[in-house]
Amino acid sequence: MNTATTAKGWQASLTLAFQHRAARTFLEHCAHQGPLQVQRPFYPEGDAVCHVALLHPPGGVVGGDELHIQAQLAPGAQALLTTPAAGKFYRSAGPVARQIQQLSVDAGATLEWLPQESIIYAGARLDTLTRIELHGDARCIAWEIVCLGRPAAGETFTSGQYRQGFELWREGEPLYLEHGRYAGGDAVLTAPWGLQSQPVTATLLATGVPADRVTELRTAVTGATAATEQCTVTRLDGVLLCRYLGPSANRARQLFTLAWSLLRPVVLNRPPCPSRFWMT
Repeated sequence: MNTATTAKGWQASLTLAFQHRAARTFLEHCAHQGPLQVQRPFYPEGDAVCHVALLHPPGGVVGGDELHIQAQLAPGAQALLTTPAAGKFYRSAGPVARQIQQLSVDAGATLEWLPQESIIYAGARLDTLTRIELHGDARCIAWEIVCLGRPAAGETFTSGQYRQGFELWREGEPLYLEHGRYAGGDAVLTAPWGLQSQPVTATLLATGVPADRVTELRTAVTGATAATEQCTVTRLDGVLLCRYLGPSANRARQLFTLAWSLLRPVVLNRPPCPSRFWMT
């Protein structure tokens, strides 16, 4: 594949297609251009669920880079998509970086979209969109975790711009639309009605969760939440929504992993099987 860079930066794309036959989900199609790849599929819980890690070999995104990821799950396919490490988006001298992820899930299929966190460096300029399209009775559990700045290095998001979109649709109708714009130094980063000077914000979505299970999940998650962070659980028009605001991406991932471990048997009728990449 062509991996040459241009004056605009890396132009990379990855297209995946999952099929289901004879009780097995397999990666039927995988095509990439530029520095986006996948490791070989893993089957830690048997043939039914295909685990795939999305790789970006350069290790970080700079201004002008554009990453496009598409995944299609055919009827009956079951896939868990994650990343082997946090995504890093570096300071830009001016050009905007873009990351677009479009995930389509056919009837009878299940998607788990569980990437590790995105770290947005001060001075980065980034537009991202994740759009999940469900068809028929398709189910999904999905999360996205964002850290503005690098709190471990004492860096706050004092400059730069981050635009985020996280969307869940079914048959062309919106189930959940989240759009945010964060500019370095803006009031939203520190205001009581905004991020309250917390660097990490995260969202988990799940379909097919009965209303009577929400209280159980809320009790478990809030019971594990520290005094320095906030984590809430609610249900909106049939979509379970879990939100985190706090000082640590690792803590967000721990709380979301707890929520996922409780949701997975309910939504997918499967016990939790954590990705091995989350242990590294």
